[in-house]
Amino acid sequence: MRSQSLGRAALLGAAAAVAMAWSGHGMARDLVVALKTEPTSMDPQYHALTPNIQLSQTLFDPLVCSDAELVSKPCLAESWTNSGNTWTFKLRAGAKFSDGSPLTAQDVVFTLDRVPKVPNSPSSFKIYEQNIAKVEAVDPLTVRITTSKPYPLLLTNMASLPIMSAKAMAGSVPEGRTTTELNAGTGLVGTGPYRFVSWKRGSEIVFERNPHYWGPAPAWDKVIYRPIGNPAARVAALLAGDVDLVEDPPTDDLARLQKEPKLNVVTKASNRIIYVALDQNGEQTPTIQGTGGKNPFLDKRVREAMSLAIDRQALVDRIMGGVATPAAQLLPYPMAGASKNLIKVAKPDVEKAKALLKAAGYPDGFSLVLGAPNGRYINDSKVAQTLAAMWTRIGVKTTVDATAPAVFFKNRDSYAYSAYLAGWGTATGEMSNTLNSLLVTPNKEKGVGTTNRSRYSNKALDQLVEDSATSLDAGRRAEILAQASELAMADYAALPIHFEHSVWAMKKGIGIVGRADQMTMAQYITLAK
Repeated sequence: MRSQSLGRAALLGAAAAVAMAWSGHGMARDLVVALKTEPTSMDPQYHALTPNIQLSQTLFDPLVCSDAELVSKPCLAESWTNSGNTWTFKLRAGAKFSDGSPLTAQDVVFTLDRVPKVPNSPSSFKIYEQNIAKVEAVDPLTVRITTSKPYPLLLTNMASLPIMSAKAMAGSVPEGRTTTELNAGTGLVGTGPYRFVSWKRGSEIVFERNPHYWGPAPAWDKVIYRPIGNPAARVAALLAGDVDLVEDPPTDDLARLQKEPKLNVVTKASNRIIYVALDQNGEQTPTIQGTGGKNPFLDKRVREAMSLAIDRQALVDRIMGGVATPAAQLLPYPMAGASKNLIKVAKPDVEKAKALLKAAGYPDGFSLVLGAPNGRYINDSKVAQTLAAMWTRIGVKTTVDATAPAVFFKNRDSYAYSAYLAGWGTATGEMSNTLNSLLVTPNKEKGVGTTNRSRYSNKALDQLVEDSATSLDAGRRAEILAQASELAMADYAALPIHFEHSVWAMKKGIGIVGRADQMTMAQYITLAK
């Protein structure tokens, strides 16, 4: 593999160019951001994927926003009240869409009604509409949402549903405008701090300041996003002055970058879990050989063996350069619903792993292809290769199929992998979101299990997560979810690997407020004081 390290001389030699390039921006205040992953769509309801969400929530506002620590705060809704199954939201008077039209309750009704109608969603936003029975426009600035039962998570879920313009979205299909139309900019009208200008796939996405924005004017007149998948290439673009800020520079270069006087490096611990999903749907499973036609992952002993083979601390130290925390569950403690009993990771045990495989009927192991993205998560392909080596050591001879993120997600969503490496960032900051997405039995009608591509199913887990959703006592809800987390981990339902730490490198004079959900949002990037 080609080295991603940058020489000291190259860093020093480019520092002056960085300063000159930044000063060349003058008073125009344009910002150029290098993204590690290009979004799959501009439709804010098509794919619940961070590269998509961080841009859609720059163009659109939800009723309730979450701050950098994922705490709910008023946004398009100035206030709200709850009585039993009824939530009443008072909309912000004077808020306008980027085309100048006023925000009304009908826009909220349209937005929430559209979510389940978006076809072919790889990871549906319907998960955020659980238990919603009715949405009504009481008057132009009042929305009433009735749930089928008491549902305290409604408020945090609203932060993941940015409001669209019913007028701009009017169309001939059930969802109004199609995802294809939105990708072309048609109907892409929001109330956020920026508005859409253009998208040249593979090249650049351009936003400009929204003159009708209801909040404080953002720092930048224009924001240009450039997708650059290779980490070393992103930093090279920064040093050449071609971009102002980059996501996730190479972990090997962080110490050097932090010492450069013309650069600024910001890190932030996140709640993004990197995990391995194992197909548990039935005997028919792809990419596995040497098992006599059986799916070995249906046996808990095999799943446990796969987990015991992983040296998570060594992976964090050697592959992640310390920019991660080893994970024993799917959400870091003390976030809501994470178990205090699952803080320390188990030590690797190769001999026990081999014994478990033998007991399960695989004394000689078997062969496996591990699917992984190349460029979606920090060092994702390197992590996958390291896991492959660890599993091969216990007899599970593993090769890696690391592809471009768009290809990987297409393969994953068509169940092309028996095992795959992926990540999940919890938008709500609560375990219910993670479990409902990744491990609850898939149910399209209920909008749960939306990203459960291992098709794991456990009725006891499902019941605990469902019970937690109706508990109005936040402490009790967290206890129930912690029980669910412990149950899932004891069953090796998925294999948690580590929690990522986000890193941004930028020219001196720029600052960013790092978010726990890892989103790179232009409204959180400012001129440093």
